[in-house]
Amino acid sequence: MTTETSPHWFKSSYSSNGGQCLEIADNLAASHGTVPVRDSKNPSGPVLGFPVGPFAAFVTGVKTGEFGTV
Repeated sequence: MTTETSPHWFKSSYSSNGGQCLEIADNLAASHGTVPVRDSKNPSGPVLGFPVGPFAAFVTGVKTGEFGTV
């Protein structure tokens, strides 16, 4: 059961099950001001928390191609 303080983890719809995925829990952005991020291969491992503003700027940069492609 997900509550306001429990992260609801999900992977991007662009993930193709290649094993190189991150998961985020955006349900905590409004209530805690952070976006938790973890390695999908190690769900019990460490979680990084990014402030909402910089994380949103990063996502925008990815979408606009600011960081190039692999």
